[in-house]
Formats: sequence, structure tokens, C-alpha cells
Amino acid sequence: MRKIPFSVQILLGLALGVALGYLARAGELSWLASGLDTVGGLFVQLLKLAVPPLVFTAIVISVVSLRGVANAARLALRTLLWFGATALIAVSVGIGLGLLTNPGRGVTLDTADATAPTRTGSWTDFLTGIVPTNPVGAFVEGNVLQIVFLALVIGAAALLVGPPAEPFVALNRALLAIVQKALWWVIRLAPIGTLGLIGNAVATYGWDLLAPLARFTTAVYVGCAIVLFVVYPLLLLGAGRLNPLRFFAGAAPAIQLAFVSRSSVGTMPVTQRAVERLGVPREYASFAVPFGATTKMDGCASIYPALAAIFVAQVFGVELGVTDYLLIAFVSVVGSAATAGLTGALVMLTLTLSTLGLPLAGAGLLLAIDPILDMVRTATNVAGQALVPTIVAAREGTLDRTAYDAAGRRSLVDEDPVERGSRPGQHEEPALAPA
Repeated sequence: MRKIPFSVQILLGLALGVALGYLARAGELSWLASGLDTVGGLFVQLLKLAVPPLVFTAIVISVVSLRGVANAARLALRTLLWFGATALIAVSVGIGLGLLTNPGRGVTLDTADATAPTRTGSWTDFLTGIVPTNPVGAFVEGNVLQIVFLALVIGAAALLVGPPAEPFVALNRALLAIVQKALWWVIRLAPIGTLGLIGNAVATYGWDLLAPLARFTTAVYVGCAIVLFVVYPLLLLGAGRLNPLRFFAGAAPAIQLAFVSRSSVGTMPVTQRAVERLGVPREYASFAVPFGATTKMDGCASIYPALAAIFVAQVFGVELGVTDYLLIAFVSVVGSAATAGLTGALVMLTLTLSTLGLPLAGAGLLLAIDPILDMVRTATNVAGQALVPTIVAAREGTLDRTAYDAAGRRSLVDEDPVERGSRPGQHEEPALAPA
């Protein structure tokens, strides 16, 4: 299998998963559908298992690493500004596409049976939920937003304390290396996970379920495609003077894994490696990528909530005005951290609906097809998380353009994350195909 490139392995898993899913649905083979569900579920569960220690240690180390980065405050500010700017562009695409396609007009769904999801988001919950009441509870419950808060505070404190904090920093570096090593074993299983996830999706969601929501589903995929293949290339060309084809060649493994795993945080090690191989300095990438994996959500927090809000409003016969569209844009830029890099965008959607005063039960209408939508949303998220540090580094003059031009020529998943960190230099050329 090492001779087969990682991207080809993913595609093979995708094709086989579609075939098995179709067979399970057409032949009503419940045992096969259940098996596919188990395989895909275990893969996602393994990714989620690594999330709390990975996020905490990665952000602590990334904050401490800013000590060795020139103009660190300016880099952090510019990264945040680019996060906000690209989110604003993405939500504008979502709103524009929603107004153009009217995804909820003419849709016949039984709104009486729609119930509000048990997990919802509100501004008060979002703001009060940032600070944990119990640090241990944040890890036990897997509350990524609270873990990010703790990591930022502790990382900043360690940075200011200086040499006395070195044993703590060294411990976090060791834990990060261990978690990355273990997570890399899981990532090598991505082709098998792809087979299970895609197969289960095909076996579960037939055209009879997708048909009433076909226009909405198409709008989400088209919106993400516009951001991925029109907006991002234009930003690379205009703001970074970079060849978009090289960017997608280098970022492809992370985007592929994001599509099948539906987890920005689970994809984070591959994203960071891809960003480094695109020529971004490792010290800056170690800050921008973990931070982006938990807050930068162009698919889940911008395109999707905009289209979903318009869909729900049209299904329930509510007219939206200019103020409502401005509120959608505001929520997408400010509240995107609520998605926290895990699978699904339910919290962000309910936050948007509640802000607009739309019935939260409308979110229940879309839950059935959420996994289908989440694949393209997460792929868009991760592409944006790789895009911003690449553009910022290019504009700062710190991007290794030789490495950028060479990105994607060799595979990166086969490179050991621990051994890579111990070698000198930033842009070695290891291979990227899993066993």
C-alpha cells in the first residue's frame, strides 16, 4: 500500500464505499449498512478521542512559540483580520446564492413534525460557555471552545513567565508529540474510514430523502465550490501573488481528509504539515493552524448558516430584510468559534436562527442530510485554514516560495510527525502516503 499515493487510497476507499453503500441500500442488506456505519463511526470516534489533548498542547506550544517569531503580535492580528475578511466574503457568497436560488421556496415539508434540536446555541450560552467552571470538566466533556480558552491563557502565562516555565512547556511538547504520533496511526486508516463513512451515507440517504432538499443541498455544494475554486484562487493571486494550483496541490491531502472525516480538528496535523510544506515558517504555522482549526469555519459558520437561515425563513414563510442579512454576516464573522472544529454546524445554525428570531425547529428539517452537507463544509473550512497563513506569510515576505512551488510533488502522510520535528530545516521532502 505504500506504493499507492494517499490521495489514490482515499479515492479507492470512496469508490468502494459508494459501491457497497449502493449495494446495501438496493439489496436492503441491513448487516452491510450496519457494518459500514460501525467502521465509519469508529474512525470518527478515534479522531475525536485525540481532540482534547491535541488542541490543548498544540495551542499552548503555538502561543509559547510566538516568542521566537519576529513581529508576533502583528502576525497574530493580521491572521485574525484575514480570518474575518474571508469569513465575510464566504457569508456574502452564501447570502447571494440563497437570494438567487431561493432554496426553501416551493419546498413541501411537514413543519408540524419539525422539533428544535436538543443542542442549541445562543449568544449568552456562547459567551458564558467560553470560560469553564471546572477545567477538568472541559476535557471530560470535550468542550473544545473551553479547552482553547484554557490553552490560550496558560500558553500566554507560560510565555510571560519565561525560563521557570520551561519544564511545563517541555512536558506539553512531549505530550503533543505523543498525541500526534498516535493520531497519525489513525490518519493512516483514513481510506478505510472513508469507505465506511461514504458507504453508510449512501446506504442511509437515498434520493427519496434528498429530493425535497435537493435545491438546498446543491446550493450548499455550489456555494462551497465558489469559495474553494473562485474566491480562494483570486485571493492567492491578488493578495499573495501565488499560483493557486500549487496551493491546492500542497493542501489536497488535508482537504481530502477533511471531506471524509468531517472534523477540522482531527485533520489539523495534516493541515499543519501541508501549510509548512507550502513554505510557511513552522513557528508561525504552529500558531495559525491550531487557532484556525477551532475558529476558522468558512463552510460551517459562513456559507451554510446563511443558506440555511434563508431556507428556514422561506419554508416557514418569514420575510427577511436587509437588517437580517447584516445580522447573518455579523454572526458568521463573530460567532464562528462556536463550531469549535468538530463535526457538524448545528450550534452555529441555531445561533444564527435564534439571532434572527426564526423557529429553531427549522434546524430539525436539515438534520437528516447534515452528514452529506458536512463533508463539503469541512473541506472548505480546512482549505481556508491553510489559505490564510499562506497568504499572511507571503505578504510578510517570510514564505519560502521555492518550497511553495514544489508543494504537492511528493506525498506527505507517510512522514512521521515526531521524526519530522527532530530534523533540522523547515521544508524537508518526505513522502506522504500511509501504509
